[in-house]
Amino acid sequence: MLLIIGTVRLPSDRLDQAKPAMQRMILASRAEPGCLDYSYSQDVLDAGLIHVSEAWIDRAALEAHFKSAHIAEWRASWAELGIGDRKLTLFQTDGGAPT
Repeated sequence: MLLIIGTVRLPSDRLDQAKPAMQRMILASRAEPGCLDYSYSQDVLDAGLIHVSEAWIDRAALEAHFKSAHIAEWRASWAELGIGDRKLTLFQTDGGAPT
């Protein structure tokens, strides 16, 4: 299993404008074969900080995601929405255990 964990930043006054694009990205990604989870969440203390959490079954599923039309559309919207300061890290895990 692969995990992508991190943050992206956007101006907090553009969050309402960004939400529809974020929702489309989440729904399309979750529908992809091999996607176990795909989530964005707004930081409680910093309105412009968005936490990113993704889980993929394997590298092939993640690579297909990177080539998808919806990720190209999402990335094309970044400049208009002011999305930047991406800090995402890829982790490989054995699936973990409940805690």
